[in-house]
Amino acid sequence: MDDASEIQQTSLFVRPKSGAGGRAYWDAQWRYRLAADEPWRQKTRRIGLAWQEPDGTGGWRRRRGRCPEGWMDERAATVAALAAMGLHAQELAEEREVKREAAEHVASVRELAAAWLLWLEQVRGAKPSTIRDYQTLLREPGQQHKRGSGTSRGRILETFGDRPIDAVKTRDVSDFLRRLDADGLTPRNINKYRQVLQAMFTYACRSDTFELAGNPVERTDKRREPPPATLDYYEVEEVEALARACEEGAYRKTAAITDDEAAARAGEDRQDAEAFRVLFYTGVRVGELLALRWADVDLDARSLLVRRNLSAGVETEPKGRRSRYVPLSDAALAALARLGSREDFTADEDYVVCNRWGRRLDPSALRRRYYLACEVAGLRRVKLHGLRHAAGSILARTADPVFVRDYLGHSKLSTTDRYVGAKHRPEDFERLNRAFRVVPADGGDEAQGRSGTRRTVNS
Repeated sequence: MDDASEIQQTSLFVRPKSGAGGRAYWDAQWRYRLAADEPWRQKTRRIGLAWQEPDGTGGWRRRRGRCPEGWMDERAATVAALAAMGLHAQELAEEREVKREAAEHVASVRELAAAWLLWLEQVRGAKPSTIRDYQTLLREPGQQHKRGSGTSRGRILETFGDRPIDAVKTRDVSDFLRRLDADGLTPRNINKYRQVLQAMFTYACRSDTFELAGNPVERTDKRREPPPATLDYYEVEEVEALARACEEGAYRKTAAITDDEAAARAGEDRQDAEAFRVLFYTGVRVGELLALRWADVDLDARSLLVRRNLSAGVETEPKGRRSRYVPLSDAALAALARLGSREDFTADEDYVVCNRWGRRLDPSALRRRYYLACEVAGLRRVKLHGLRHAAGSILARTADPVFVRDYLGHSKLSTTDRYVGAKHRPEDFERLNRAFRVVPADGGDEAQGRSGTRRTVNS
């Protein structure tokens, strides 16, 4: 269809403007459509000042005298209207071309990755730490790391970035995963790559996104991962040894320069000790502790409210998007009371654990001091998150799994099951001794059955 059939002039008329000192304007109006199967639409465009005046019968006539600059008589307005229609026809042609290119364009994997990440963040509300992890796998090859001098391998975008999404086949994904095998990546890391690709292409298959016919990742093989490592955690005595090492500042490698600096460091050391005790005796996550404010702590009611978590440096709702109350044992209560006895930063909106200026403590700083204190205390290396594992495992020795689940804020009981039997309970040995008790050789009462008859077992 040519432009003449897409745009048609209908009229040129004068329109007065209220409050403009009797001025009137030329308006041009025409019909247009983008395609033959679309309905006609109407377009009105202001042309300019009209050198016209009312004729007394409801119409308009040309004013007397020469048309001044900036004004238009009917002839000039007709020329300007035709020019405006031509410009609109050009705009329609460009719009039609954009639509044609969009209809023919197939998004690349790079475009899909960007759209998927944006959807996760804005629509799904994924945690900042989750977005950060996915962005790490979807970096461009050679992209500079935020820290250090290293650069990203960018494996996904290096392999698939420029490919149209409908050109990626199951065989291509399988070959990519096999190359990761050959590069020595662990099954867990290979599965992370596979999971990201599968989630991206699942998004691409939606009817409101790219309408891809099928997901090429679904029929690829997931790598068999080794079972989770056996839980290792500290006992009460070990955590208290860790806290004492912090209180003594034994991990400090340099002496304080001034008395004020020495006092500030001593305060930090005492806070570190209590922070590790709180993590251990409450089982809260590190991010939950660092986002905890004094308004969330009720020492009289012996409870704290976990309603925030730290995710990639951003305060969000707790994991599972549910707040929870945590009851406080005597040891946890005492640790929080000592934290609350400091001179500054104890108002409701102050952080329970903070730096010397009252701001939120950086988790990497707390983690670094934790490992240094563990080394000084002569403890084997257990991750800082292991204090939470310790809380769940020790509590599981005496409490039922449902209580442990609610205490730790797990969404599923199956998560809590990992803590049951992580280490032997003291009563387990007594149970075993009763079960495997040696029968006396003289055939005493212990060798008798309920009927008083000796039991025999045929081999």
